[in-house]
Amino acid sequence: MTEITKLQSACSQCNLQELCLPVGLSETELSVVDNLVGERRKIARGEAIFRSGDRFTAIYAVKLGFFKTEVLSEDGRHQVTSFYMTGEVLGMDGISAETHHCDAIALEDSEVCLIPFHELETISVKVPTLQRHLHRVMSREIVRDQGMMMMLGAMHAEERVIAFLLNLSQRYAARGYAARDFNLRMTREEIGSYLGLKLETVSRTFSHLQEEGLLQVEKKHIRLVDTVRLKKMLSQDRL
Repeated sequence: MTEITKLQSACSQCNLQELCLPVGLSETELSVVDNLVGERRKIARGEAIFRSGDRFTAIYAVKLGFFKTEVLSEDGRHQVTSFYMTGEVLGMDGISAETHHCDAIALEDSEVCLIPFHELETISVKVPTLQRHLHRVMSREIVRDQGMMMMLGAMHAEERVIAFLLNLSQRYAARGYAARDFNLRMTREEIGSYLGLKLETVSRTFSHLQEEGLLQVEKKHIRLVDTVRLKKMLSQDRL
C-alpha cells in the first residue's frame, strides 16, 4: 500500500481534510505528513483538553463533538470566549506565549486529534502547501475574534442572537449538516456569556423570534424558519 493510499484510507472521510490532507501534496510530501497526528483523544462531557496556565505543546483538531473556551473574569465569573465544532481547531491561544490563556471544555462526549505544534512547524517548512493551510486556519481564528468584537460593540441584543444563530447555521452547512435545523450544544446561559447578555435576555429573544415566526424552538432544538428575514434584521452583514 502506498503512502497516499494509507493516508487517504484514514482521512478521506474525515471533516479535517482541509488541515490534515491538503490538496496538491506529492506522494513524498504526504509521507512526511503521514505521522503528524500524535494521537486521537476522547474527551468526556465537562472535561477540559487544557486549562489556563497549562504549557502549550499542541493544537487540537475537533474530530467529533463540541467545545467551549472560557476565561475567568476579574469579578470571578467564567466568560465564554468561543465555541468549536467538528473540523475546527483549538489551542492556538497558546502559540505566542507558549502558555494557554483559557480553558477548553467539552460540551458533549468528543474526540480530538492532537497535533504537536513544533512538529507541525517543522513539517510546514518542508511542505509549503501545509504551511499555507495552517496560515489559513490561523487567519480564520483572527477573523472570528474580530467578528466577536464587532458583535459585542455594535449590535443590540436581538441582533447578537440572530448573528450567533446564522453563524452556527453557516458552520453546520460548511460541514455538510443541516443548516436550518440543528441542536444547540451549549446552554442559553453559555450563549449569554458569549454574547455579553443575561440569560433572561437570551430566553426572551428566542421567545420573541419564535412569536414572529422566524424560529421554532423546542428546548435545545432550533429550526430557522425564515433565514432571509433574519438576515435583513441585522443592521449590517457582519457574519
